Amino acid sequence: MASNNSNESAFTICRRTGDTIKHFGISAALLTPFQANGSIDTPLLCAHANQLLAQGVQGVTLFGTTGEGASIGEQERSATIAAAITSGIESARMTVGLCGTAIDDIVRQIRQSVDLGITDFLLLPPFYFKDVAEDALHDWHMRLFEEADPRARFILYHIPQITHVPLSRDLVMRLRQHAPDRVIAIKDSSGVWDNTRALINSGDIPVLVGDERLLHKAAALGAAGSICGMANLYPDRVRAVFDTHSEDKELSAEVDLIVSEPVIPALKLAMAQISSNAAWEYIRPPLQALTGTARTKILAAYPGEVFA
Repeated sequence: MASNNSNESAFTICRRTGDTIKHFGISAALLTPFQANGSIDTPLLCAHANQLLAQGVQGVTLFGTTGEGASIGEQERSATIAAAITSGIESARMTVGLCGTAIDDIVRQIRQSVDLGITDFLLLPPFYFKDVAEDALHDWHMRLFEEADPRARFILYHIPQITHVPLSRDLVMRLRQHAPDRVIAIKDSSGVWDNTRALINSGDIPVLVGDERLLHKAAALGAAGSICGMANLYPDRVRAVFDTHSEDKELSAEVDLIVSEPVIPALKLAMAQISSNAAWEYIRPPLQALTGTARTKILAAYPGEVFA
């Protein structure tokens, strides 16, 4: 497996001062590869994660939206994290997505990860419950922080187009103020530039960008980094956008295409084409592989040997 160079090792030491992320960099929102029988293809996942790190990303995020985290069970999570560490990935480079609405369930997910050395978590809000008052969302988060292992630190996750439970700027700031030792950042995946800009300009919380099309502008304003899906395909290009504050217009156009279709199946099909490995297209129900016109569009944009 690819080894981490000394430059990147220094990153893991300086990435946080106290309880605040100063420089997070690029973390690939890792796609989860499956085998034909539906089980996680752990060797492929580990090889992919190590390759991304060797190509310039500073970290990997497991079991997020892109990684089909809502479809991955507790025992699978533990085994996959352990395998990733055994493959040579430092626990400090891993962020683990948390998905659930029952606090006890999330606390167990945290405990199993902390036991393996993971301390950074990407926390979805309680997505099953819609039209919940902000005070109630505040109380849910604070109760979780109280019950979770004290070593755990949380990146709040604003992705309202998926959860339909938005995290307003006021709520984010309240949580940051009331739990500064727990809330280390906000990941804004809304794709709404005004919201991202306001969060960054507040200076009150480190901001991670989920939409690659906004990354160059956010980086120029001082965003701490990104957790994003396109880093699976182009780790070096996404890193360059963040480092140079310059838009990669071809990459932005590809994001436009990917988000015009069901995102995860589209990304997996693109990954299969780029890597010449059809196994990347396996996906767990209730998600389905692309068919018809949607499939044709992605294949046309990512010509390759697998589905030529």
